[in-house]
Amino acid sequence: MTDFSTIYKLSVVAIIYLIQACSSSCPVLDCWYVQEKSGRGGLTAATTQEKSLIYISTDEHRHTAESQRTPSDVNHDRVYFFNDPAGTLCLPSLNPPKGSVKKSQCEINPFLPHPSDLRWVAPLTDSTMSPLYLQADWFTTSHQDFKRQLTISSITRAPTASKEHNVILSVTSKTLSVQSRLGEPVLLDCGFWVDPSSPLSGSGFAVEWRYQFRGEGRLVLAYDGKSDRLADTREEGAMLDFEGLHEKGNASLILQEAKVRHSGMYICTVYLPYVVAQVAVELEIVEPPSLSIYPSPLPLVVPGQTVVIQCEASGFAPLPLELSWEFKGADGKSRSLGSGSVTGHRQAWDGTYGQSTKLELNTANMDLGRGGEVTCVAEHLGGTQRASSNLSVIGFSVPSIEDSMAMVGVALVLYGLIKFVSWTFISSERQVKKNEVSCW
Repeated sequence: MTDFSTIYKLSVVAIIYLIQACSSSCPVLDCWYVQEKSGRGGLTAATTQEKSLIYISTDEHRHTAESQRTPSDVNHDRVYFFNDPAGTLCLPSLNPPKGSVKKSQCEINPFLPHPSDLRWVAPLTDSTMSPLYLQADWFTTSHQDFKRQLTISSITRAPTASKEHNVILSVTSKTLSVQSRLGEPVLLDCGFWVDPSSPLSGSGFAVEWRYQFRGEGRLVLAYDGKSDRLADTREEGAMLDFEGLHEKGNASLILQEAKVRHSGMYICTVYLPYVVAQVAVELEIVEPPSLSIYPSPLPLVVPGQTVVIQCEASGFAPLPLELSWEFKGADGKSRSLGSGSVTGHRQAWDGTYGQSTKLELNTANMDLGRGGEVTCVAEHLGGTQRASSNLSVIGFSVPSIEDSMAMVGVALVLYGLIKFVSWTFISSERQVKKNEVSCW
């Protein structure tokens, strides 16, 4: 019994150790080292790109001998060892499984620490900083997981000519692309982590959200975390969770009400003294379009006539849109009439977008019966929209079962009415003759 207990305890310890070992393992990131070389006269020459490897660890003393092996296609100078205590880069999604078609993206670039002259960032460098800490090798890395759901930007520091890097600042977003309906609140995710052991962590931080769309941009919100002050330029309805910002590094942007002008790219930038990292989030407004059918109401149609019906779709974004037609007869059955003749997108003076489809309905080639309901259908990312109009066919030649039953009913009524009138007339004649006989 004692031996069994000992074996049981050893098994439990082994399982716990195995779980801890698996949970503490971090992926080895295949990366590209990208650097711009300066040409003559200070001009920028071609950009170089080399394969590199990044070994991630949450403990600076945990790099094993296995991580010292360098693949033959990677230059030994492009192998780096990152110490990431927060575990931001220690995610399985950054290293796709073998054989996966989708690949994660990673890029590493040299970085030169520098002060910023932005008024909400400048206060961070008011105090003097020891040049010894800044005199090191600095890099910026950008990562995107193979699921395209996560993006990370990091600033790392290593003693000069060393391969051992410490992650100083990480900025993360879990919403690379956000879709929202018009008028709904929107959350654009952005979080950051600062190495508490770094001298830069004690000088405060600043957060900036900027909007970009088709070459134009604007400042949405800027916050000086050192003086706890928002910049004067601020977009209406944009806000931060200031409690979560200071306690958890939650720099997510909240738009209280999504509007048409909010569609575009948003850049979340986090500043420390001399260093900066940023991530980008795309916002799409996917409000479904409104539909209108012309002419309205539809004219009366006789068998053999061709009627032209048009459906106009208008909305706030030129997103993919599929237009089609349906017909529902008096028998309750529906059938497709195809897409008709569909036009391309066009933009109106008020900034809205439109698209239309034209249907030529030839009643000679269709069994429309007494008519029914014609429906225009719009398939959109924001949902499916429908618009219907009644179509009446007159002068049809072949009666339906319902029509036949109605005709029989009318005939019976008429027969009964004729019989009643005849009986009344005969009775009246008999009464008249009777009166004549009695008079004689």
